[in-house]
This record gives sequence, C-alpha cells and structure tokens, in this order.
Amino acid sequence: MKIKKPTLSFWQILNMNVGFFGIQYSFGLQQSAVTPIYDFLGASPDQIPLLHLAGPVTGLLVQPIIGALSDKTWSPRFGRRKPFFLIGAILCSLTLLAFPFSSSLWMAAGLLWILDAGNNTAMEPYRALIADKLTKEQQPLGFQMQSFFTGLGQVLANLSLFIFPLIFIGATGSLPNWVYASFFLGAFCSIATILWSISKTKEIPPTPEELAKLKNEKRSVVGPLVEIFSAIKDMPKVMWQLALVYLFQWYALFCYWQNSSKSVALSVWNATPENKELYSEAVSWTGLVNGWYNVVTFLVAFALVGFAKKYSPKKVHAFCLIIAAIGFLAFPHIENKNLLFFAITGFGIGWASMMGIPYLMVVSDIPKERYGVYMGIINMMIVIPMIIQTLSFGYILKNFLDNDPRNAITFAGVLLVLSAIFTLFIKSKKQVQ
Repeated sequence: MKIKKPTLSFWQILNMNVGFFGIQYSFGLQQSAVTPIYDFLGASPDQIPLLHLAGPVTGLLVQPIIGALSDKTWSPRFGRRKPFFLIGAILCSLTLLAFPFSSSLWMAAGLLWILDAGNNTAMEPYRALIADKLTKEQQPLGFQMQSFFTGLGQVLANLSLFIFPLIFIGATGSLPNWVYASFFLGAFCSIATILWSISKTKEIPPTPEELAKLKNEKRSVVGPLVEIFSAIKDMPKVMWQLALVYLFQWYALFCYWQNSSKSVALSVWNATPENKELYSEAVSWTGLVNGWYNVVTFLVAFALVGFAKKYSPKKVHAFCLIIAAIGFLAFPHIENKNLLFFAITGFGIGWASMMGIPYLMVVSDIPKERYGVYMGIINMMIVIPMIIQTLSFGYILKNFLDNDPRNAITFAGVLLVLSAIFTLFIKSKKQVQ
C-alpha cells in the first residue's frame, strides 16, 4: 500500500521551511563572525583553517548518523524528522548564548564544535523532510525554498555584523559588544523558527507495512553505521559524480569564508588584524558585503527552479559556478569598498544554486526509504573537502600563497571553475521535471 502525497500550497511549503531560517542564521555567524572572533582572541593566519575543523568533522560524524536514525524513527506524536530539528535547535540556541563569553581561543573552538553538532543534527532530517512530504513536481520548489531561507537567514546574520557595531559600542572582556548582540539574536531565531515549522507541519505517517518493518528492525549502537556503509556501497553513480564537483566547490567556499574579512582589510583599508580599529571596520563592511550575496541568493532562488526545469539542473549549476568564480577572481583586486558588492553578486547567484540545485540532480535516483541516510551522505561529500581544506590549506597559504588572504580568494575562484567543468559530466538516470 502506497500513500499518495498531497499537493501542498505555496504557504504550506513556506511554513515547513521557516526553521531553515534559524539554522542558516547560525551558519551565517559561523561563516562571517567566528574567524574575526578567533582573530580578536589572538589566532595567527595559518591557525585559522585548523580552528575551523569543528564544522566539517561534526558534519561528517553527525549528519549521516542522524539521517540514518531518522529513517528508522517514527513517533505518532512527534513524527520522524521533527524530533531531530528540535534537539538540534535547542543545542544551537544554548551554544549561541554561551559563545560570546569565550575567554580563550580554545574555548571558542570548543563551543564551535558543539554549535556545529546542533546545526548538523537539524540539517539533513530537514532535507529529508522535503523528499518525504513533496511530490516530485513540488520538490524543486521545496529545495529552493530552503535556498531562499538560507539567503534570508544569512542576510540577517551578516547585517548584524554591520548594524550592531554602530549600536553596541565598546567591548566586554576580549570581544566587542556587537558579538554578544549578534549571537543572542541567533539563539532566539534558532529555537523560535524551528518551533514555528514544527507547529505548522504534519509528517506523512508510514504505511502499515513500513511500520511493521520499523518495529521488527533490530536496533543496535552500530546499526546506523552499518546502514551508512551499506548505502555508500549501493550509492547511485550520479552521487559519485556529484562528490567530485563538491570536492572543489566546498574547498573553495571554505577558503573564501576564512579569508574574506582579511582580504577586504588588506585590499581596501591596507590593514591587518593587529590594527583592531581598522580591522573591525573591515569586518563590519565584509558582513554587509556577505549580507548582500545572501540577498542575491533569496532573490534568485525561485528563478533557478524555472531555469532548472527548462535547461536541466546540471547546466544551471555549472553556469552559476562560473558566475561565482568570476566574482571570486575579481574580489581581492578591488580597492573601492562599494565595488565589492558587484563582485560578490556572482557568488550570491552561485550560492543560491549550491543550496538547492544539486539535490535535484540526485533525488530521483535515491530510494525513498533511504532519503535520510543519503542526504547525510551528500553532507559527507560537503564536509570531507572542508576537512581536507582545514588540514591542508594552512600549509598551502603559508608556503605557496605568501600567507596573503587575497591570494586565498583567487585560489578559491580557480577551484570553482574546475567544479563547474566537472558538473557538466554528471549524468542522472532520471530527471526531476
């Protein structure tokens, strides 16, 4: 017996994804605020990649395991995916409240591990919910709705880095007061938006046959790990092809996020983190620039759905990656701070595609009973390049790029060109219409 999925209204799909806003506000702070916090606490440039190891490692460990667990979970009261959203949001909110009180570099790094574990607990069950709830015809809208909220959440996070320093002047302990305001707002958004989506969304219950199978499954500590390795063994070829694209794509993005503030400080203000006043000004402006690329993301997210249907997801994604690469290649050479907005617009278009389009390339090839674990494995494809970056890029930056953050952004642009080329070789057996 197969349950027919109902067609949802635009507003039902929107309410279902509001929680993604809170998750992405938190990620926006990780991308734009954590590196300056490390700088304020005395980190050297080649230490920064290693200090960001928390994100990819927790993503590698947490997301596929949580995805596999959510596939095997059903509660008549709480559902299948929603319990994981709630646990993740609570963990994020508590950590965001604690983060500004970091008194040392290693305390901040430790809290980042916990924060990322919370985000990752919520993330892939959320991706799987789209595949669970929506028909194939509505899945493009669902995934791009998440892209829309990714942009919106990160816009608010980055705008807080520009606006709050104008309002909350001075410092408490080692960190400026704007850090406290930004992270406290993030704590509220994280839990409030998840609670909204949980209250507005009902999950589709399993069929009697699926329920019987779930009850008869043997549960063990190693069960999720066995399921992950089994899923990797059976993984569709298209996912291996996507993994190659992601290797270059996500390595490049980590290079940008770790170095954007310092690149702007050098190219526009000719300042380094040692000059705290000018560097704070550069961080604030970079927050505004990064906020703009996320504005672009939520403005173009829904348009990409139509282009993906007309021209195919892989062509759209490859084009968006090239646009992003051009922006990165121009970014470190710009001395007028206002022109940075033009360069980063390309990344905003690329980021909109990255948050939704790749899922359209693979979702039709994934068996529905394994949506959770495969969404977790896709995240492994994201975090493994990040782990490689955190372990290798400090050496590359120091020995080949003169420890210059502007060169790091150029390097990222070259990697995005390579990822665009490999995107064109992806072949999906089925196509989401």
